[in-house]
Amino acid sequence: MEVDDDGEFAQEQEARRQAEVNLRRTTHVVTYPGGQAGAPILEHSEQAAPSHTLYQSSMVSADANAAEQNPYAPFATRIDWEVARWAKMRGPGSTAVTELLQIEGLTDALGLSFRTSAQLNAIIDNHLPSARPRFVRREVVIGGESFEFFVRDIIACTRALFGDPKFVGVLVLAPEQHYKDEARAIRVYFDMHTGDWWWCTQEKLEARRPGATVIPIIIASDKTQLTLFGSKTAYPVYMTIGNLPKEIRRKPSRRGQILLAYIPSTRLEHVASAASRRRMLANLYHVCLKHALAPLKKAGIDGIRIARGDGVLYRGHPIFAVHIGDYLEQILATGVKSGECPKCPIPRDEIGNQMDARELRQPRPVLDALALADDDPREFARACACEGVKPIRDPYWADLPYVHIYRSITPDILHQLYQGVIKHLLAWLKKTFGPEELDARCRRFPPNHHVRLFLQGITKLQRVPGKVHADICRFLLGLVVGLPIPGGYSSVRLVRAVRALLDFLYLAQYPAHTTETLMLLKNCLVRFHQNKDIFKTLGIRLHFKLPKLHSLDHYPLSITLFGTTDNYDTQNTERLHIDFAKDAYRATNRRNEFHQMTLWLERREKVLRHDVHVRWRLGQLAANEGHRQHAQQLIHITKNPSVKAVTFAKAAQDYGALYLRDALARFIVRYQHPTLTDAEVERALDTVVIRFRHVPVYHRMKFILEDAQELGIMEDTRDAAHARPQRKDKQGRPVPGRFDTVLANEGDGGEIGVHGYRVGRIRMLFRLPKRAVRDLFRHTVPPGHLAYVEWFTAFTQPDPVHGLYRVSRCRGDNGERLASVIDIRDIQRSCHLYPVFPPVVPRHWTHSNVLDECDNFYVSPYSDMHMFMTLL
Repeated sequence: MEVDDDGEFAQEQEARRQAEVNLRRTTHVVTYPGGQAGAPILEHSEQAAPSHTLYQSSMVSADANAAEQNPYAPFATRIDWEVARWAKMRGPGSTAVTELLQIEGLTDALGLSFRTSAQLNAIIDNHLPSARPRFVRREVVIGGESFEFFVRDIIACTRALFGDPKFVGVLVLAPEQHYKDEARAIRVYFDMHTGDWWWCTQEKLEARRPGATVIPIIIASDKTQLTLFGSKTAYPVYMTIGNLPKEIRRKPSRRGQILLAYIPSTRLEHVASAASRRRMLANLYHVCLKHALAPLKKAGIDGIRIARGDGVLYRGHPIFAVHIGDYLEQILATGVKSGECPKCPIPRDEIGNQMDARELRQPRPVLDALALADDDPREFARACACEGVKPIRDPYWADLPYVHIYRSITPDILHQLYQGVIKHLLAWLKKTFGPEELDARCRRFPPNHHVRLFLQGITKLQRVPGKVHADICRFLLGLVVGLPIPGGYSSVRLVRAVRALLDFLYLAQYPAHTTETLMLLKNCLVRFHQNKDIFKTLGIRLHFKLPKLHSLDHYPLSITLFGTTDNYDTQNTERLHIDFAKDAYRATNRRNEFHQMTLWLERREKVLRHDVHVRWRLGQLAANEGHRQHAQQLIHITKNPSVKAVTFAKAAQDYGALYLRDALARFIVRYQHPTLTDAEVERALDTVVIRFRHVPVYHRMKFILEDAQELGIMEDTRDAAHARPQRKDKQGRPVPGRFDTVLANEGDGGEIGVHGYRVGRIRMLFRLPKRAVRDLFRHTVPPGHLAYVEWFTAFTQPDPVHGLYRVSRCRGDNGERLASVIDIRDIQRSCHLYPVFPPVVPRHWTHSNVLDECDNFYVSPYSDMHMFMTLL
């Protein structure tokens, strides 16, 4: 819906506020009926041995009795094991390790059982069990050439993840439906088991044979560059299981992902025809993935006996659920042509139009068309064209049970939003306003803990990664608000279009969604489509036939099927390239590299698994390692002050705390007598005697902000605010002072909304001297750290066009800045301000003085996700 007046905008704001409030309510959980879904196997009297016991029994040792007593076996001592772990996990290349060990007397002094890297490798290869399956080298012949294909047994990989002892307490075994109300009107989605796909798949399995445990298989494929120069590439395929919570799957350090295969990354340059080359590369891709996933066909239908890390057995059904990839991977997996939607059969001319998501493509007609590959070539080509797919011979997903590939293609925040729509939007804004004024504004935003400053501007950036686009989005709206469009056009529709896309971007990344927030997500897209024609009016765009823009229509459906987007975002899987491809390649001698890379990875996995076992033997592996601890709001300041003694005169000169003495006196009166009126406080000031001359001062305070959705699934937001005067760096160059702005609770502030909060600028963080505390607070609990804060005006109503709250600097009758001393416990978090720029930015403004030179600001809701969820 388009916002035309204050009334409609107020309704939109209220809907958003109510949706956020509902997210914080306790969920009502509906478990899968019958009690057999995800239940352990009970008809067998025996159970599998716990994974640590199996690991211990499979360890090869020359002296079994000695190994039983030595928790580091097969390594002789703790030092022996620590050096081995360092050499494989943190150490340099094998040559450097050997040279280090050859230092005369080193191995004897440390009592090491190996003297070279080769000897260490022999211990790992011969004595440590393989917790994860070995790679198998296969050959694929295509175009008359043979290519290496390294792959693992996907069933063994599934057993390794399901049976990892670290995941015993966190595995999800059955689907659930979560609601925010007893009437079951507001559905909640977060982890994969809360989506509809798992529930529907469970129904199909239970209809055949009750007692199934669904094991959703998630794969990700993406070609990556191995070298900075040259064209050496790798094509890794990763896998994980949806039974692991998403907070484990998206963190490489938790080892919830496994490298499944290296697909040949050839370009088939020996094939002359470009069309033939493309078809052969597509068929090579599907042949390799089909081989890797083939075991799922039988196992998905019949099930397998699979043990959890504590030995409890289940009848698991590993079923392919999600394929994570960028647009190129999506069209390659589905077989659709470039420029078209990999999920629905929308005509190219309608891509980018405002509409609800169309019905998805259906796999059966596509497979029927592809089945004609061995018949008349013309009929085959005609059938494929009719279904809108390329003529691939045998798609990898054709025989997999319960698979709907067009559902399995999921949203991609990195490439569809940051590297897609946002990248296009920045180009449109650059053409609209020109680079000069955009960069001038960009250089004059004040600093904030979450905001990266682009002091050289943003319009000349080249090859911008997704992380930088995310940084730009934090202040993008502030760039265009109030900036006149050349030619006299109104900027209202442009500002609304930018705000709509930013709202969609942040809402799409919510760690939990409800039926209401999904409607907000759809409304953001509607608002963008209603205002996007401003770019046509300005001559910036002729059309919006962008597949990545169209892909946003499918976000709500994917969230209802598979949970929120952080379950399958490529931002998480691309991070795996470092561990599983780039670092592995650097450890090789560049000859027959993929064989060396797989061997290097296997040895690292053995060392990591042995590390878990050693810590278990030593009793240091916490039983609830997989559980996330919910962190309440926490404020932290260093134990020792940054400056031990700052006088009142120095506070005014260096920190800008001009009225510190008077403000401190008012704070003392109010702290001792909180019920006094303002007039009574003024009369009581004469009773306060400040005998001390200096205070210890701190230059930074840190926050850990609570889960903004209160579901225990949102990661902690780490925040900080600085109050640091000008100084000189080690080279003697001046460094401007920094005094950040914060949100302060005036006493009745809630968890959501701006009521009861006020923006202030911290000028000084300090404590009272110990002697002063004893003199002033003899009969009350003394305060802790304090802050001298300059105030801005109270929140009123957000602007109906861009939705930002405007605040101004509070001044007295003589123009002086109004300030107070407050307890730092009243500071909620930092906040970022956009200056209210005039049409042409004053060139004497800088990022370091704009908070002093400008009096009017907008409060940014986009500095981080926590702020977006709470500043309503």
